[in-house]
Amino acid sequence: MTQVRVESFAISLDGFGAGPDQSLEHPLGVGGTELHQWLFPTRTFQRMHGAAGADGSTGIDDDFAARGFRNVGAWILGRNMFGPIRGPWPNLDWQGWWGDEPPYHVPVFVLTHHARPPLAMAGGTTFRFVSGGIHEALALAREAAGGQDVRIGGGPATVRQYLREGLIDELHLAIAPVLLGRGEPLLQGIDLRALGYECAGFTPSEKATHVVLRRSAARGG
Repeated sequence: MTQVRVESFAISLDGFGAGPDQSLEHPLGVGGTELHQWLFPTRTFQRMHGAAGADGSTGIDDDFAARGFRNVGAWILGRNMFGPIRGPWPNLDWQGWWGDEPPYHVPVFVLTHHARPPLAMAGGTTFRFVSGGIHEALALAREAAGGQDVRIGGGPATVRQYLREGLIDELHLAIAPVLLGRGEPLLQGIDLRALGYECAGFTPSEKATHVVLRRSAARGG
């Protein structure tokens, strides 16, 4: 059965999932890279981004990074995760942050208010731009996943929308030991307990505390 998952989503101690003022120079917002210091050295991240000659670290952080790619048949991203451009697409030149071969290797559905043709990239990634909202994107992603899981990649606003609707089955948060002060909050104003989510486990590492939240069918419907 297809599950809808959020994996390796890093937040600060004060609850921010991205820094403020995202731009071409700061794709994760100002200070946002501090949230991911647990991830960058891992073998999964290094291999995913083709770092020559670097095998990367193993252990708890790498285990969580690697599990986020298992059995994933499609992704959903907010438009900010695809790029810093706002409003109507001025042209089709921007093709994402990742170069010619993005790390997804499956269909990726990008939420947007402005239509754009599908974008096929090397390695099996095809970006499809969905202007009909989160439910349409999820229906398309489920179909494309072919029985595998759908991963909601972010950013915070996108995850919040799916959480509010109770559409996420499992949420893995990596709580980084940093304070951002401002940025995009992930859980502010969301009553996860009322929505049926429970803590299914937590595991500390040297650079993060990994928490897995799971939606109870009995409570959440």
